[in-house]
Amino acid sequence: MAQRTVGAAVSHVGKVRSNNQDSGFAGGQLFVVADGMGGHAGGDVASAIAVNRIAETDTQYYASPQDAEFALQSALVAANQLLAETVFEHPELTGMGTTVSAMIRVGDSIAIAHIGDSRIYLLRGGELTQITADHTFVQRLVDSGRITPEEAAVHPRRSVLMRVLGDIDAAPEIDTSILGTTPGDRWLLCSDGLSSYVSEERIHQLLQEDGSPSDVADQLVKEALDHGAPDNVTVVVADIDPQQVAPDAPSVAVTVGSAAAPLEFDPEAGRRLRLPSLLLHPIKSSSVARETHLESDADDYLDALIAEDRKRAGRRRLTWLVSVAVILAGAITAAVVGYQWTQSRYYVGVNGDRVAIYQGVQQSIGPIPLSSVFQDTDIAVDDLPTFYQTRVEDTISADSITDALAIVTNLERNTTSGSAQ
Repeated sequence: MAQRTVGAAVSHVGKVRSNNQDSGFAGGQLFVVADGMGGHAGGDVASAIAVNRIAETDTQYYASPQDAEFALQSALVAANQLLAETVFEHPELTGMGTTVSAMIRVGDSIAIAHIGDSRIYLLRGGELTQITADHTFVQRLVDSGRITPEEAAVHPRRSVLMRVLGDIDAAPEIDTSILGTTPGDRWLLCSDGLSSYVSEERIHQLLQEDGSPSDVADQLVKEALDHGAPDNVTVVVADIDPQQVAPDAPSVAVTVGSAAAPLEFDPEAGRRLRLPSLLLHPIKSSSVARETHLESDADDYLDALIAEDRKRAGRRRLTWLVSVAVILAGAITAAVVGYQWTQSRYYVGVNGDRVAIYQGVQQSIGPIPLSSVFQDTDIAVDDLPTFYQTRVEDTISADSITDALAIVTNLERNTTSGSAQ
């Protein structure tokens, strides 16, 4: 008698993309997620070819986890060769590639093979652990201490992949490992359509909920859709069930995503898309540009990208400084023009106990007045009739110095001395 592995696979095209370039597989002991790239007619083909080839290992018997590890690695290498042969026969698919995260259970062990930025998580005893490492540009920066994980989450090159299966590298470097597993463990395999848009804390919460792997997988996909799901999202959940079953108990394998449909090649796709010099995942931006690069040149390439990012940051700072300078120049120009306009205005008011002509306007900017005494007069405010005193105290506006002088002449005529004369 042996413990069984209960798994489920769910894939959704998302709310933005027109086709699903992800593929997933949940079998008796084998579980796989692949995230394709290379445009409308490339990514779906790449992930489907890879998953269908790797799925063949679910029918084999493994005497040890080391045998399963070797079988997985060999299957990924064979899938890589199939992709290269497909591109040779269909040049329009040049540059297509796919990530792969796969695992096989053998007794109390799990054999893992991984390349790209799809992920494998383990929930054990309420604690969630990311088992695989992303083969991305920003992860290399994090590992080297050049940026923090928080900076990586918003880095402009967070979608750049350093390793994938495809026609890019004839001998891709594949991460493999063997881990122990116990009854009650819950394993999650997912494309970055989930991990890039749903926080790890939320993934942790959903994985801890009671329910079958199928229910949990549905909830995880729904969570990605609730976050907008701009990318395809594929989830495979596998529980190490303590229930004892016969070793030959039948299990139904489930294939989802592009691997579940017949392969279709679009001859026009290759003309629309090519991969120049760096492999970008087709996810978060609307750009369809893809680039490739070999891992053997990664260190030099990282240095070149860092230098480019620094130049870009410098250009952004320069642009920001120029923009601030333009805004400040505009504000200063407006202030100068405005002040000059205020100094073309005049009014008659009170300066101490005398009538005076002021240049400017009655307002002020904070502590700075926008007017000053232009000319004092000999007219005492107390010598004016009450009506004129009130008007002068409230100030009398003038369009020009000529008008201001005319107002003063009129006030002088209405003073007590002026009236007596």
